[in-house]
Amino acid sequence: MNRVPLAERMRPTKLSEVLGQDEIIGDGKILTEIVKKGEPVNLIFWGPPGTGKTTLARILAHEFKADFIEISAVTAGKKDVEEVVVRAKTNWNLKIRTVLFVDEIHRFNKAQQDAFLPHVESGLITLIGATTENPSFEVISPLLSRSRVVIVSPLSKDAILKVLKHAAKAEKSTNRITKKALDCLAELSGGDARSALGDLELALSLSDKVDEKTVLEAAGRKMPGYDKKGDKHYDTISAFIKSMRGSDVDATLYYLARMVEAGEDPKFIARRMVIFASEDIGLAGNGALSLATACFQAVERVGMPESGLILAHAAVALAKSKKSRATTDAWYAALDLARKTPNEPVPVWLRNAPTKLMKDLGFGKGQKWEAGFHLDKNYLPDSIKDTHLF
Repeated sequence: MNRVPLAERMRPTKLSEVLGQDEIIGDGKILTEIVKKGEPVNLIFWGPPGTGKTTLARILAHEFKADFIEISAVTAGKKDVEEVVVRAKTNWNLKIRTVLFVDEIHRFNKAQQDAFLPHVESGLITLIGATTENPSFEVISPLLSRSRVVIVSPLSKDAILKVLKHAAKAEKSTNRITKKALDCLAELSGGDARSALGDLELALSLSDKVDEKTVLEAAGRKMPGYDKKGDKHYDTISAFIKSMRGSDVDATLYYLARMVEAGEDPKFIARRMVIFASEDIGLAGNGALSLATACFQAVERVGMPESGLILAHAAVALAKSKKSRATTDAWYAALDLARKTPNEPVPVWLRNAPTKLMKDLGFGKGQKWEAGFHLDKNYLPDSIKDTHLF
């Protein structure tokens, strides 16, 4: 029995063997061009798990004929970093390049990342980091400015199917697994090749003939790839808001369902809808704010899972509503103007006049306490009296 996991055995060793990364591999694409030039470049691979970040780092190090050092930010400490530097200095004297791969680099704190900086700057180490989180927030600016960020995308279903078929052939198991079972594996993978191969390996060990039922038994119930503090959290709520803004009801319901299924706080979703009602619908539907507010209150009182219906009701209504950003645009323009002119004197006739002296000086002159009262005067300070915000 082979103790090396199937995913490891199927790991590509050349760029040409990597599937599903057409945006970064191929003629004129960044990784292919870097290899052609033969000069290592500091890189940050940003993408979800199972998309080949480690594989790409190993392939590049091999292409550069470099000493490849791999550490994980989860387990590495100060001593590990010091050992890497010592090894890199030895390599330097032997005219051997050193490529350091830091998996989950976002888990290194600022001080730990700072420790690499001088050695990256000097060229002693070529750094390749891998992260599932947005490097703009998780990698220190000096390292980021000396590196190219490369987005490694989730594999498409077709790419996952190719990986699975290749693995089944290599395992001499093509006849043991049905086409529908392969399709099911690809569907469940969420673009994660490692997960798909792990499920395939387990399914093959469970039955001589693998069908959809075997696959579902091997895979178990897949939880959505959703981190309430990570990028997928913000990406999904962004897609939800933009779908309502674009009046796409189907997409609105889809992204709402994804958040609810992933266990998102329904009050968080409802709060965003309250904001949306004013920001994007505004005067085009004055009832939208009341509806969104009622949705928030109902969600607080009812709880899940029934709140899903309330969220869906409000979200569909907001998506179908006419949109207007007139108030929003005017508000931001007003804020900008207020920041630029914070000390402009209020016109005297608009000021409060609590004393006789102030009235004698013209404070509040002409004002009457009655509905709809209007004077044909400038209400804005004189320096900006001709400004139109709305």
